[in-house]
Amino acid sequence: MNFRIPLPSALLLFALFSCAQDKNPVNSENTYEIIVPELRIPWGFAFLPDNSILINEKEGKMIHFKDGKKSTVEGLPEIYNRGQGGLLDLVLHPDYQENGWLYFTYASPEGEGNGGHTALMRAKLNGNQLIEKQLLYKATPNTTKGQHFGSRIVFDNNGYLFFSIGERGQEFVNPQDITRDGGKIYRLHDDGSIPEDNPFYNQPNAKKAIYTYGNRNPQGMALHPSTGEVWSNEHGPRGGDEINIVKKGANYGWPTITYGINYSGTKITDETARPGMEQPLHYWDPSIAPSGMAFITSDKYPGWQGDLLIGSLKFEYLDKCILKDGKVVQEERLLDGLGRVRTVHQGPDGYIYVGIENLGIVKLLQKKE
Repeated sequence: MNFRIPLPSALLLFALFSCAQDKNPVNSENTYEIIVPELRIPWGFAFLPDNSILINEKEGKMIHFKDGKKSTVEGLPEIYNRGQGGLLDLVLHPDYQENGWLYFTYASPEGEGNGGHTALMRAKLNGNQLIEKQLLYKATPNTTKGQHFGSRIVFDNNGYLFFSIGERGQEFVNPQDITRDGGKIYRLHDDGSIPEDNPFYNQPNAKKAIYTYGNRNPQGMALHPSTGEVWSNEHGPRGGDEINIVKKGANYGWPTITYGINYSGTKITDETARPGMEQPLHYWDPSIAPSGMAFITSDKYPGWQGDLLIGSLKFEYLDKCILKDGKVVQEERLLDGLGRVRTVHQGPDGYIYVGIENLGIVKLLQKKE
């Protein structure tokens, strides 16, 4: 069943947010349509060639939504569902119609230590059964901590697979250490093998799959439609959420530099910059808790082509970031107040589809003039 509901257009100009550009997002009146109702935490989803939708529910359930009906996909590996961990992102191989591979990240209890850590698997779908499952990467060691698993997946234009893993609540151990998993963005070939030109491939004891480090908890990644660069966003602590461009071998500074502070109000560090560490393209203070992200390339939303969409978990809206010369110059709230925005994609039809917690997947209709 589909519902069409107008959103209120109240203009919020009070200074709820400040950011590096000192711009305040304002509300925009939109209409939306609920496409897949009654989902709890739709962490990731992907459109299949027949326009049905595969959906990862964080609790550990993969759903196939087709012809208005939900079916459970069988054959998932064991999911470690704790805190922020569970069944996470989901993407199709760029040549899915030829090879049938789908990829997903999840918290896994397999391997060394108690608890779990982020894993990447690929599989094929036969009806509603996962087959030919292949574990491509499993971070170690496991921990019972419930925070910062990441994780997003994106393929670039050269067929490389990028995925993120958060620092698992061990901020002073993992992010700056390339011999340890966590607080990193990784790059693999589509079969899970490690490219020999990865930045730390030849460094003794390094995790060879690492592409960037010094990350905190990246939960959004998207491919820039013009430059082909991978963009990411990540959670800061209290303040200091970031948008970054993923660069080979780059150190994004956490926790040595940050624009955020501890949740208690105490300082993490006095430094916001240091030579050899990347500055964010954009940051938010206070934090919005950024999640999924997508660029708008279709003509369904006149004047929006090239804008960047990022979900806000904390403040429950979709943030439309207007870009100019590679910088965020203005922000606009969409779908304000519907719930925690977990993920966002531009669908095959050019419309924007948004996963909202305790609501479902909604389709953003054309903006109202």
